[in-house]
Amino acid sequence: MQICRIIGDVVSTQKNPEFKGHKLLIVEPVDLDKKTALGTSMIAVDIVNAGKDDLVLVNKEGSSARLLLDNENIPVQAVIVGIIDDIDVPKSS
Repeated sequence: MQICRIIGDVVSTQKNPEFKGHKLLIVEPVDLDKKTALGTSMIAVDIVNAGKDDLVLVNKEGSSARLLLDNENIPVQAVIVGIIDDIDVPKSS
Protein backbone atom coordinates (compact mmCIF):
# COMPACT_ATOMS: atom_id res chain seq x y z
CA MET A 1 0.00 0.00 0.00
CA GLN A 2 1.02 3.58 -0.55
CA ILE A 3 0.21 6.93 1.03
CA CYS A 4 -1.00 9.29 -1.70
CA ARG A 5 -2.61 12.67 -2.16
CA ILE A 6 -5.49 13.15 -4.57
CA ILE A 7 -4.49 15.70 -7.20
CA GLY A 8 -7.36 15.42 -9.69
CA ASP A 9 -10.09 13.34 -11.23
CA VAL A 10 -10.77 11.63 -14.52
CA VAL A 11 -13.88 12.42 -16.55
CA SER A 12 -14.66 10.13 -19.47
CA THR A 13 -17.68 9.84 -21.72
CA GLN A 14 -16.44 6.53 -23.16
CA LYS A 15 -14.94 3.94 -20.84
CA ASN A 16 -14.75 0.24 -20.16
CA PRO A 17 -18.22 -0.89 -19.00
CA GLU A 18 -16.69 -2.46 -15.87
CA PHE A 19 -15.96 1.07 -14.57
CA LYS A 20 -19.63 2.09 -14.58
CA GLY A 21 -20.50 3.51 -11.17
CA HIS A 22 -16.87 3.94 -10.08
CA LYS A 23 -15.13 7.28 -9.57
CA LEU A 24 -11.60 7.50 -10.98
CA LEU A 25 -9.14 9.83 -9.24
CA ILE A 26 -5.56 10.85 -9.96
CA VAL A 27 -3.30 10.19 -6.97
CA GLU A 28 0.34 11.03 -6.30
CA PRO A 29 2.46 9.04 -3.84
CA VAL A 30 3.81 11.23 -1.00
CA ASP A 31 6.40 10.92 1.76
CA LEU A 32 5.49 10.72 5.46
CA ASP A 33 5.71 14.53 5.59
CA LYS A 34 2.49 14.41 3.48
CA LYS A 35 3.93 16.95 1.01
CA THR A 36 6.95 15.55 -0.81
CA ALA A 37 5.99 13.67 -3.97
CA LEU A 38 7.65 10.26 -4.20
CA GLY A 39 6.82 9.03 -7.64
CA THR A 40 4.67 9.11 -10.71
CA SER A 41 1.00 9.89 -10.35
CA MET A 42 -1.53 7.18 -11.21
CA ILE A 43 -5.26 6.64 -11.63
CA ALA A 44 -7.04 4.83 -8.81
CA VAL A 45 -10.62 3.65 -8.34
CA ASP A 46 -12.23 5.35 -5.33
CA ILE A 47 -14.30 3.13 -3.02
CA VAL A 48 -14.28 5.45 0.02
CA ASN A 49 -15.67 8.70 -1.45
CA ALA A 50 -12.41 10.65 -1.22
CA GLY A 51 -11.95 14.13 -2.67
CA LYS A 52 -9.35 16.55 -4.03
CA ASP A 53 -6.35 17.12 -1.72
CA ASP A 54 -7.35 14.24 0.59
CA LEU A 55 -4.54 12.08 1.90
CA VAL A 56 -5.44 8.48 1.10
CA LEU A 57 -4.25 4.91 1.41
CA VAL A 58 -3.94 3.22 -1.99
CA ASN A 59 -3.78 -0.52 -2.58
CA LYS A 60 -1.62 -0.82 -5.69
CA GLU A 61 -1.82 -4.47 -6.59
CA GLY A 62 -4.05 -5.52 -9.47
CA SER A 63 -5.32 -8.85 -8.14
CA SER A 64 -6.08 -7.44 -4.68
CA ALA A 65 -7.73 -4.39 -6.26
CA ARG A 66 -10.05 -6.65 -8.26
CA LEU A 67 -10.88 -8.61 -5.08
CA LEU A 68 -11.78 -5.38 -3.26
CA LEU A 69 -14.14 -4.47 -6.09
CA ASP A 70 -15.47 -8.04 -6.28
CA ASN A 71 -14.94 -8.02 -10.04
CA GLU A 72 -12.33 -10.19 -11.76
CA ASN A 73 -12.98 -8.48 -15.11
CA ILE A 74 -12.29 -4.86 -14.13
CA PRO A 75 -9.00 -3.58 -15.60
CA VAL A 76 -7.66 -1.89 -12.48
CA GLN A 77 -4.33 -1.72 -10.71
CA ALA A 78 -4.94 0.76 -7.87
CA VAL A 79 -7.84 1.26 -5.44
CA ILE A 80 -8.27 3.97 -2.80
CA VAL A 81 -9.10 2.00 0.35
CA GLY A 82 -8.96 4.66 3.08
CA ILE A 83 -8.89 8.37 3.84
CA ILE A 84 -6.03 9.25 6.20
CA ASP A 85 -6.81 11.75 8.96
CA ASP A 86 -3.26 12.00 10.30
CA ILE A 87 0.08 10.23 10.36
CA ASP A 88 2.04 10.00 13.61
CA VAL A 89 5.66 8.91 13.33
CA PRO A 90 7.61 9.19 16.60
CA LYS A 91 10.94 11.00 16.26
CA SER A 92 13.95 8.78 16.81
CA SER A 93 16.41 9.80 19.52
